[in-house]
Amino acid sequence: MRIETPAFREDGWIPVEHTVDGDDSPPPLLFEGVPSEAVSLALVVHDPDVPRDRRPDGNFDHWVVWNIPAAQHRLFRDDVNLAVVGRTTRGTNTWIGPAPPPGDGPHRYFFTLYALDTMLDLSDSAGRPELEAAMAGHVLEQAVLMGRFQRD
Repeated sequence: MRIETPAFREDGWIPVEHTVDGDDSPPPLLFEGVPSEAVSLALVVHDPDVPRDRRPDGNFDHWVVWNIPAAQHRLFRDDVNLAVVGRTTRGTNTWIGPAPPPGDGPHRYFFTLYALDTMLDLSDSAGRPELEAAMAGHVLEQAVLMGRFQRD
């Protein structure tokens, strides 16, 4: 299985338009090789490089989405109505674009796609921890795309 975007290459720089300094839109995502037995997909966009003085665990969840139909081979801004959008670290149910502290150096943003053998019965008040618990034992495959962003 593979996740990619026309917006940037693996380990490349996320264009400013997809960050809080731009129009804060999620990059268009394309999925390939989803297992035929998959029932649904889930996506987590996560930054593990947050300064520890801001978040002791160093993590920030920018987008948490599940129950994407397995036949859906893309996730563009207007496709999220096909899925459930859960809570980010900020407590909102929407994409939060990259916004590392100025001068903090590059942050990594991991777009992790999961192929699941079930639909998940989770409220949209759930975040990444609840999603990960619900996915346990149901992940058929996963794929990761990593992009970087930095503010001077």
